Amino acid sequence: QKQLVESGGGLVQPGGSLRLSCEASGFILGYYSIGWFRQAPGKEREGVACINPTGTYTNYADSMRARFTISRDNRKDTAYLQMNNLNPEDTAVYSCAAGPSVGNDCGLSAGWYYGKDYWGKGTLVTVSS
Repeated sequence: QKQLVESGGGLVQPGGSLRLSCEASGFILGYYSIGWFRQAPGKEREGVACINPTGTYTNYADSMRARFTISRDNRKDTAYLQMNNLNPEDTAVYSCAAGPSVGNDCGLSAGWYYGKDYWGKGTLVTVSS
């Protein structure tokens, strides 16, 4: 059974940091690009960051480029999202998704990624004092 499971969310104060993890089971994560998405209450889902299968290419939403870092450890079938200098506007459910291997490329739109079996259920990040 293919599964992606996110972890690492929680409550953090403004200016704080969190590292999210996205662990795959039932398939080899190293064959897939990975994207992180977030959805805040009452807002549409937005792409946060993505990474190609080998980790040699990454891309970020402009508003997060300076504060977030995506990485992966294919030996552990796990991808990560390091988030620094968090602010209340970063409060959202963060999800990861697996998508195709297309060389040095990855997508920030949900349409790049495979269907529901390749999406995690998300982890909640709350930034509040």
